[in-house]
Amino acid sequence: MGTEPWSAHLKPLVRNAALNGYVELSQSLGTDPQALMKSVGLDPVGLAVQDRWISGVAVAQLLELSAAASHHEDFGLLLAERRRFANLGPISLVIREEPDVRSALGLLMRHDYMYNEMLRSRVSEANGLATLKVGLDLGEAMEARQAKELAVGAFHGVLRTFLGARWQSVSVCFTHSAPKDPGTHRRIFGRAVEFDREFTGIVFYASDLDTPNAMSDPLLRNYARQYFESIAVSRDTTVPDRVRELIEVLLPSGRCSIEQVASSLGVDRRTVHRHLADSGETFSSLLNATRTELAEQLVANPRRSLTEIAGLLGFSAPSGFSRWFREQFGSSPREWRIGRARQQHSGEE
Repeated sequence: MGTEPWSAHLKPLVRNAALNGYVELSQSLGTDPQALMKSVGLDPVGLAVQDRWISGVAVAQLLELSAAASHHEDFGLLLAERRRFANLGPISLVIREEPDVRSALGLLMRHDYMYNEMLRSRVSEANGLATLKVGLDLGEAMEARQAKELAVGAFHGVLRTFLGARWQSVSVCFTHSAPKDPGTHRRIFGRAVEFDREFTGIVFYASDLDTPNAMSDPLLRNYARQYFESIAVSRDTTVPDRVRELIEVLLPSGRCSIEQVASSLGVDRRTVHRHLADSGETFSSLLNATRTELAEQLVANPRRSLTEIAGLLGFSAPSGFSRWFREQFGSSPREWRIGRARQQHSGEE
């Protein structure tokens, strides 16, 4: 059971980068972003770490609450306007070097789980038109109008990155009803934005897919692909894998607890304990194993002070770190560092 993928266990996650620009937009519309985030269990301070994973359900709820609080039905779309290509994370480096739009879009959709686990997108072609359908799987029935508009707006922005700022789609469709004021939608998507349709997505000319990517450098393409393959994670990430990733992210904050991890995953602590037990793990065992692995890497680097390392590993004081380190490695951090340096020096002779 421990080898079952993440998606078989818990609700989908998204990268913090999905909320890039959220605080600034909220403040500009007169709302309190910190209070809104806390109301759905999200940590405002944690937004600074772009690659941290947070609950997709919480993000969808946050966007709905923010739209209501600001009295802006176009909140998700306004947030999409603030997105940058780099918000996609490491995959943006590879997509930038793909030879054409078809290849770039295909790569982006095949690896959507690397930046947004609730996103479901696909492209179909017929009668000279290409249809990019965009869906969200939140694991439960809930209102997600703003999240859908954010996703469509982000895809539209990606297409414009490749096809030029003046590029226009044939139509942009939403299954939900029109807002009272569709001005923002028309400004971003053009006049051909449609509501109450049978699908959510973007319709454009199929010939656009074969447009060469002007940003691409053939000499860099192989390097970009190799880099991506080295960091690409499997779609079959397990619950312990995800918890381990969160522990690494949370340790330097000093708030690495089972409660904080559970909050990031959008579940309660008992659910995390249960799934880890199914895999033969506990939170404490994963925390200690992750700390031990990181400690070995950090202490071996003479450029980092031991006080700094103690903080990066989540210890409030260097003395606590030293006691823990001695229990794990049989010597103090300073002694271990000296011994490791001697080993490396003798190996070089």
